Amino acid sequence: MTALGGDELSQTWATLAGRLSRPAAILMVSAHWGTRLPVLTGGARPETLHDFGGFPAELYHLRYPAPGDPALAQRLKQQLTDAGIATGIDASRGLDHGAWVPLRTLFPTAEIPVLQLSVQPDHCARHHYALGAALAALSGKNILIIASGHMTHNLMEYMRPGGKRPPPDSLAFRNWAHAQLMHGDGEPLLDWLRAGPGAKSAHPTPEHFLPLFVALGAAGAAHRTQWLGGGWVSDALAADNYLFEQA
Repeated sequence: MTALGGDELSQTWATLAGRLSRPAAILMVSAHWGTRLPVLTGGARPETLHDFGGFPAELYHLRYPAPGDPALAQRLKQQLTDAGIATGIDASRGLDHGAWVPLRTLFPTAEIPVLQLSVQPDHCARHHYALGAALAALSGKNILIIASGHMTHNLMEYMRPGGKRPPPDSLAFRNWAHAQLMHGDGEPLLDWLRAGPGAKSAHPTPEHFLPLFVALGAAGAAHRTQWLGGGWVSDALAADNYLFEQA
């Protein structure tokens, strides 16, 4: 629903859009594409995927007609392979809503080439951190990496009528993760399922937290972190946004 604007999250993205310089290309890591091994989109004209149901009709008419970049996909595949990470390319995969919803606000003209990289829900945070580390050099080539997920993502709590808001476990996990990102050394986050209070309730499945680690790996151990805001979706899902810059 943030694609329609008017909420705190869309305003956070609009503010960030005014700060970002124009990248040569964008690599989106979305929670909504999970595969066994890492896969990159490789089509020249990725379609806009409406991979959701039960929402207002106007959402299904939205499009984000950004070009792809098959040559860049091949180069990134080779870069990951050289780092020992077997990677595939899917030339038919489009951009899911984890990619195009924020991009419509961040880069509304849809002129910049966009690739997606899948997450691997059966793999741990360290695997995704290694993915990002293997892509760290992209910053020097003016390629922006955007990790799209949620700080908490318990849809049962989101749909549950009544109850305390935000859900106590989600609030505890959000506050812990935020503190780690802003002031921690990063190591506890890599063991988030064990170390984070309320982690299994905040994330019954891990895919919405895993993109974060790709961004952290790409930023490197000495990165600078800025919290951008984002708030809570329906007072149930934490939607914090962060900007990581290489030191």
